Amino acid sequence: MNKHYIADAEPFSGRNDVSRRGLPAWAYWNDELAELEKEVLFRRNWLLVGHINQIPNPGDYMCLNEVDERAIVIRGNDGVVRGFHNLCRHRGSRVTIDETGNAGRAITCPFHGWCYNLDGSLRGVPQPETFPGLDKEKNGLKPLDLEIWHGLVFVRFKGVGPSVAEMAARYEPEIAPYRIEDMVPIDWGFRENYDINWKAVLDVDNEGYHVATAHPSLNALFTVYVDEDLGGGLNRAFGDLRDAASGPWSVRAYLNLLPKAQAGYLPETHQKKWVYLALFPNLVITLYPDGSADYYQTFPGQGQSSAMRGSGLAPGGNRTRESLAVRYLKDRIDRTTVEEDANLVRWTWEAMRSSAYDGVQLSDAECGVIAYHEALRRALPVLTLPEAPAPGTIAARNAELGGTVD
Repeated sequence: MNKHYIADAEPFSGRNDVSRRGLPAWAYWNDELAELEKEVLFRRNWLLVGHINQIPNPGDYMCLNEVDERAIVIRGNDGVVRGFHNLCRHRGSRVTIDETGNAGRAITCPFHGWCYNLDGSLRGVPQPETFPGLDKEKNGLKPLDLEIWHGLVFVRFKGVGPSVAEMAARYEPEIAPYRIEDMVPIDWGFRENYDINWKAVLDVDNEGYHVATAHPSLNALFTVYVDEDLGGGLNRAFGDLRDAASGPWSVRAYLNLLPKAQAGYLPETHQKKWVYLALFPNLVITLYPDGSADYYQTFPGQGQSSAMRGSGLAPGGNRTRESLAVRYLKDRIDRTTVEEDANLVRWTWEAMRSSAYDGVQLSDAECGVIAYHEALRRALPVLTLPEAPAPGTIAARNAELGGTVD
């Protein structure tokens, strides 16, 4: 076995100790559950803010505004990257308005002008005599847990648990050659809102059983698509690329150009695959043989709405015409796939309102969905109940069943 590559996992064994019937229908339409999910699944797990190369200079910052939380990640004058709650200690205003930018020598709240050093400490306040007894030492920006993994910057709002590096350790030999830490963000960063429950998006995203039927471009691109049921917080899927295709023109052109655009530093085992890494609860990172990458995250919004944010990454330095063309073609293939998935997500989500809906039938080929649902039930045991608890009792019922409590 090549030392840079992790051998393919054993096929899903057809375990009978897990539910193949999916989550209960109420889980996709209950606003009270959506609020509990924000607390248990999102505030207590690692969330990706962006790439370290977005903030190369002192004062550079980037923000994450999701699940009713606000985070700012900023590089200090000492070069250290730190994460804080984006809340002024005076009245709770955002201390930075834009999603990204440079704060200069200090962070100044746009509401009343409270000023913070780049390390988060309180520098000064206007009219300090009107704040008798104000303890500057105790009123700096509130810090967040922060981890930089292969150049990707994560924050965690609450709780404890394994690091991203610990969860990804089994994949380290495969991930390291991509040199993610040396990549630079490219311009297609996005955030979009949807009127669909976030779990319906993940249910479609977590399996490739539908590729052959629903995604002609991907089916023409891959000889095989494999989902792995490995668990542990970070899972992997991959598609092996064909040598040539007779499918859509974008696929044919991509495969024809790829040999001229492959990243020379990648081992042979990486040059014919698209690799997908999924970090619980909501992040997907895709690694490509030209040395580029994408990431996207799905978040619950208010009620049954959701949001998706993401960006693209590419090798630093000047890129060849072939590499730019391959990236363009890859984006066309992905856009088509997203459009196809949008209908699948909505159709399955709508079905859960039907009087005929009585669960799903998940196959071994949908092991990613089975494993994800199991992880959700472990984190939120209230999801084992076939019917929704009485209004106002979901969090208490979840705690009774052994779920997380403060």
